[in-house]
Amino acid sequence: MKQNDTKRSTGCPVAFGLDTFGDRWSLLIIRDIMIKGQKTYSEFLESGEKIASNILVDRLKHLEAEGIVKKQRDPDNRRSFLYTLTPKGLDLAPIMIELILWSAKHDDRPFALRDTIKEIQKDQPQFEKRLRRG
Repeated sequence: MKQNDTKRSTGCPVAFGLDTFGDRWSLLIIRDIMIKGQKTYSEFLESGEKIASNILVDRLKHLEAEGIVKKQRDPDNRRSFLYTLTPKGLDLAPIMIELILWSAKHDDRPFALRDTIKEIQKDQPQFEKRLRRG
């Protein structure tokens, strides 16, 4: 635990998870890597949610510092970086699946996306395996 984290932490596991990966933008970046297969800064910027560049930089740095995301030079373009999930990040697969299933149950908006939900419902263990492969 980082030294300044002890001042704000109650020791609650839910609070720890939220502090580590639980804000909207961090979860959407994790989704983009895990489910959409995105790996570059520009791909994250082009995501449908329209994240601001300063927020994206901040969240990528935070996720990297927390050991959720690994940043490496792109071997095909040395000026660019690739972001991938670490084993710690891949361990979020069941949480992402449950969040998707919860949303499927409670999101009745007519434009709600359902393709991933159908894939999970077809074979959830296989879907999780695919997510964990990175």
